[in-house]
Amino acid sequence: MRSESLDIAELHWTWLHGDRQFAFVKARDTTDFPWLTARDLPRLVLFAARYAASGDPTRSTPTVTDPDGIDFDVRDPALARRLAEELGGPVWLLRLGRGAFDAMPVSLVTTTAVEAVGRAHGAPVALARFRSNIVIRPDDPAVTEQDWLGSSLAFGAGANPPRLHLDWAIPRCAIVGIDPGSATRDAGLLRTLVRRFGNAFGCYAAIQAPGQVRIGDRVRLVR
Repeated sequence: MRSESLDIAELHWTWLHGDRQFAFVKARDTTDFPWLTARDLPRLVLFAARYAASGDPTRSTPTVTDPDGIDFDVRDPALARRLAEELGGPVWLLRLGRGAFDAMPVSLVTTTAVEAVGRAHGAPVALARFRSNIVIRPDDPAVTEQDWLGSSLAFGAGANPPRLHLDWAIPRCAIVGIDPGSATRDAGLLRTLVRRFGNAFGCYAAIQAPGQVRIGDRVRLVR
């Protein structure tokens, strides 16, 4: 679903607070990846989820707005029925304590990397296609997150700032080819990522020190 932009995000030791805490499961799927995603239902990107109390997600459950502008509490069976109708098969809601992330708790990308992909692809590329938790605008336009792999990033000016370790580049899948505004597919974008960037875009990160990350924080590279 379409993500929510936060002014403040809380990094815990094992996850980003409130992120991917709810998931819909395809009831007939017996594989080890039963989650309903835009790979199964491209129009899922037109559903928007948000917390009423975004600063403390534990105080509220998400509200989901469907493409027709109708709001649902994420726990409302009517939402599961709506998604099942779109999918053509039953789904059920699962709440996960630490979030349903694919590989690591935090994903990160730079604006310079998004711009580089747009130039290689021959058209601007929406940042929302990549579903990153944290977006950084480097001072140096030639630098992307790939230059920081194996290093750490400290956020803000505090004495004990939150810190992430950038572990590995993210291999991308067909979901990046789904336009977040229209749900139409463009397989050419994934081909661009494979041919020009080795299908490595964005970074997975581990949390080295918890704390709050705010929009506008200065970011310091720690080798």
